[in-house]
Amino acid sequence: MQLKRVVVTGLGALTPIGNNIQEYWDGLVNGKSGCAPVTYYDTEKFKVKFACELKNYNPEDYFDRKEARKLDRFAQYALISSDEAILDSKLNLDDIDKFRVGVIWGAGIGGLETFQNEVMNFANGDGTPRFNPFFIPKMIADIAPGNISIKHGFMGPNYTTVSACASSANAMIDALNYIRLGYCDVIVTGGSEAAVTIAGMGGFGAMHALSTRNESPETASRPFDATRDGFVLGEGAGALILEEYEHAKARGQKYMPKLSVEAYQVTLIT
Repeated sequence: MQLKRVVVTGLGALTPIGNNIQEYWDGLVNGKSGCAPVTYYDTEKFKVKFACELKNYNPEDYFDRKEARKLDRFAQYALISSDEAILDSKLNLDDIDKFRVGVIWGAGIGGLETFQNEVMNFANGDGTPRFNPFFIPKMIADIAPGNISIKHGFMGPNYTTVSACASSANAMIDALNYIRLGYCDVIVTGGSEAAVTIAGMGGFGAMHALSTRNESPETASRPFDATRDGFVLGEGAGALILEEYEHAKARGQKYMPKLSVEAYQVTLIT
């Protein structure tokens, strides 16, 4: 069997060092740190007081208020980054076979904040099971690719890979193989996470997995250094559009998405 060739035709990002792919790239090449004191909750009693949160993120810049309330932050991030990647790919969604377009997305935990808040609200109540009807749909990890497909009408493979820190890499490998084997023409892939929460930071902190360099959070992430003392928890999303080579070529897509740094402008399709 002749395996299909796969190319990258779109990129999207929502990160602690940039809220789109260009800002993210600029942050990388300029050595920007996304680490700072936590702002989402009071850290007074927490041993670790910093993380890599998104900056200047307002869900109402992307969703109406009613829609935002139905989505955990990890699913919001997935929709935003995948929308950017689809736009970057210049896919004509009215001119493709949507049965051959899938979404394979990575998430290690999923809607942790939603789970945390619903359980805390119940525990603080009188024992009456008053739960938000969106509790389960907001929480499950597979809701991120589900929402992406629902929004765009994609009807190909749709699922989430959950393999801890390798979840997104696992998703991209699966996406690559679906296209190489001829099952799909296009797959939206990547991953998102929103675990900077009381439960997330508390749980990883209890494992002694997090760096405790509260005095210098911007230098705390040093995985290959002899003085490393743990990892820094972050959040955000990254998306790729993977596409079968001939499919991309037939629609006139000639290049991998370009960023402003000349060294990164790599021609993929000639």
